[in-house]
Amino acid sequence: MDERILKWIYDIQIAINEIDIFFTIYPKDFFEYKNNIVLKRATERELEIIGEAVNRIIKQDSSFENQITNAKSIIGLRNQVIHAYDSISDENIWSILINHLPKLKSDIDKLISENK
Repeated sequence: MDERILKWIYDIQIAINEIDIFFTIYPKDFFEYKNNIVLKRATERELEIIGEAVNRIIKQDSSFENQITNAKSIIGLRNQVIHAYDSISDENIWSILINHLPKLKSDIDKLISENK
């Protein structure tokens, strides 16, 4: 695997781990998330990093679009957080954290283990 792609994959893993750490500090509770501006902004920043890394990976090698579940949606979320920040809903981000981030973590862990 290209070294740049592997670096971006590790960046995604680090960002996911950071989000997981946030929820060891704060309860993993929607209302805690909704009412904690620092937690929301920190989480959104990590999602931006994830989206940018996925974008760079796909631009470098489009075959990864099939190896990273919902790659285009991840990039779309990054664009929304950055460019349409005023239309981000807490419910949408929470749904991503609960329903989609675990699958991305699995995909990324698999890619890393295949390249050790």
